[in-house]
Amino acid sequence: MNHFKEKAMKCVFLIAACTSVLAVFLICAFLFANGVPAIGKIGPLKFLLGTKWKPSNDIFGILPMIVASIYVTAGAILLGVPIALFTSVFMARYCPKKIYRPLKSGIELMAGVPSIVYGFFGLILIVPLIRQIFGGTGTSMLAACVLLGMMILPTIIGVTESAIRSVPESYYEGSLALGATKERSIFFVMLPAAKSGILAAVVLGIGRAIGETMAVVMVAGNQAIIPDGMFSGVRTLTSNIVLEMGYATDLHREALIATAVVLFVFILMINLCFAVLKSKEER
Repeated sequence: MNHFKEKAMKCVFLIAACTSVLAVFLICAFLFANGVPAIGKIGPLKFLLGTKWKPSNDIFGILPMIVASIYVTAGAILLGVPIALFTSVFMARYCPKKIYRPLKSGIELMAGVPSIVYGFFGLILIVPLIRQIFGGTGTSMLAACVLLGMMILPTIIGVTESAIRSVPESYYEGSLALGATKERSIFFVMLPAAKSGILAAVVLGIGRAIGETMAVVMVAGNQAIIPDGMFSGVRTLTSNIVLEMGYATDLHREALIATAVVLFVFILMINLCFAVLKSKEER
């Protein structure tokens, strides 16, 4: 009887694993089957390097959206990663037990807040603040970077804290025994030992930032132009898709699906870079 149960559960786990792989395969097949022909019709160079997006004139250049996505994601990482790293160190090594649970619950709650709520927060607080301090409309790349930097915090904090806690305590104690201070032991011994987990957290944060849509739509200005500064309105790849897919037809719709292909390739490249870094570290 136990042998039969083990076989049954093995089949259940196998089906679950195959379902996940099949779902990814179907998504890839749909995107590439519908997007690649559109890139061929438009022209790969015109599509990827074109600076104008005018669907009414059958002009589909997504370079402004690519540049905006890279800039916004990079800005979010520059703002979010240091804060998340220091917060993780505090929670793993410094946080008193009395406030750890409320703090942990608050961070987990941040991860569960819908992106549209973050968008309203950015529209009501961040955008007017930028408008008051720097002038302009306030809806800009800076607003998107600040908002996304906040949104990726719970993802990076959770994974980074787990990575720090997974480092053997003997590393820390050995460093103290050799005369290092507590701070040096943490930042020069424990963090390098947890480098793989921290890289994984950053990759997850990049994926969250580059794939975010609704919050960015509400604060970024949605201008399909190459940004000339932090206060310029921008339109990311995801924003471009969600803003126009509702009424797009024919080649316009295919071009939006091709935009999703480019975004998908970005995610694959990020994961591939992480896999290469991880394999080098293991060797």
